[in-house]
Amino acid sequence: MKILGTGLTGLIGSRIVELLNGAYEFEFSDTDITDKEAIGEKINNSNASVVLHLAAKTDVDGCEKDTALGVNGDAWRINVEGTKNVAEACEKSNKKLIYISTDFVFDGEKESEYSEEDKPNPVNWYAKTKYEGEKIVQSSNLNWIIARLAYPYRANFQRKDFVRNLIHFFKNKESLSMVTDHIMTPTFIDDIAFAFDKLLKNDEKGIFHIVGNSFISPYEAAMKIAEVFNFDKVLIETTTRKDFFKYRAPRPFRLAIKNDKIQKLGIKMKTFEEGLRKIKDQIALL
Repeated sequence: MKILGTGLTGLIGSRIVELLNGAYEFEFSDTDITDKEAIGEKINNSNASVVLHLAAKTDVDGCEKDTALGVNGDAWRINVEGTKNVAEACEKSNKKLIYISTDFVFDGEKESEYSEEDKPNPVNWYAKTKYEGEKIVQSSNLNWIIARLAYPYRANFQRKDFVRNLIHFFKNKESLSMVTDHIMTPTFIDDIAFAFDKLLKNDEKGIFHIVGNSFISPYEAAMKIAEVFNFDKVLIETTTRKDFFKYRAPRPFRLAIKNDKIQKLGIKMKTFEEGLRKIKDQIALL
């Protein structure tokens, strides 16, 4: 199977290629997805049967600055119009589309875990644009998958994810101010790759939460990283979401995301500790 990917050189896409390159042929697209004619031509002329759409503007605070610009801002142009261009080209050329979305589409107000059946209610502009992208995909006549991811991390990449950013602070003996009243669902990127493999082989369609098996606070995450990598926990200080995110884009603060749906398909996702121990082993081999 051949997969055409947008954003395949990023944090998630590059690892998917590394792990699945033997099972799939990947075609990289660096075409501007906001250029309808160019991305349409790229997708229509490709003999790939699947388009993996990862390209997006993902900087939450950066996207929030685009709010006043509305449909003329980069966040909307890339995440909404770009996704519309990709979806229409896939429809025209009869390709399956995997659209990468985010746990941030939820408002974080629910006391229990979020499932794929829960209705999104974005609280910031980034999440709003990603949800608009979801709606475009769902309203199409495509064979589609919407994959919601949450706090992805891996062993090595030029841009740091939240885990390697904390490891960097620990190694430099810098104090960490960690939020205690926010819940997240960290996800080991290697597991995301293998989940996609299973979904493609099963020719699944629909919304899937491809997330890890732990619901934890950033403070608990830092404590677990210190424990697994033998760092000094004295460096960890506590703060609240109110103080930490002051003057920044609104955040959904309780994002416990269920992955029962993919588990029923035989897809096993790691707990945060399991993922950390895995990347510790991988880092040792670098």
